[in-house]
Amino acid sequence: MRILVVEDDPDVASFIKKGLQEERYAVDVAVDGEEGLRLAQDNPYDLIILDLMLPKLDGLAVCRRLRADRQHTPILLLTA
Repeated sequence: MRILVVEDDPDVASFIKKGLQEERYAVDVAVDGEEGLRLAQDNPYDLIILDLMLPKLDGLAVCRRLRADRQHTPILLLTA
């Protein structure tokens, strides 16, 4: 299973990535909304973990663009 984590806080991203890798998931991390959108459009993911408050493009905008592109990958939204 391949998971994309889109999170700008390096400590949070590292914590999530480490936990998922310990469970043997393949994990990619994007640090802003534009990078996350590009990765999600260019690669097949089984799950996207998406922070709402991101630089460059917020998480809700990323989610809307993916859905407008008919991308049906499940998305978990993170919020403070």
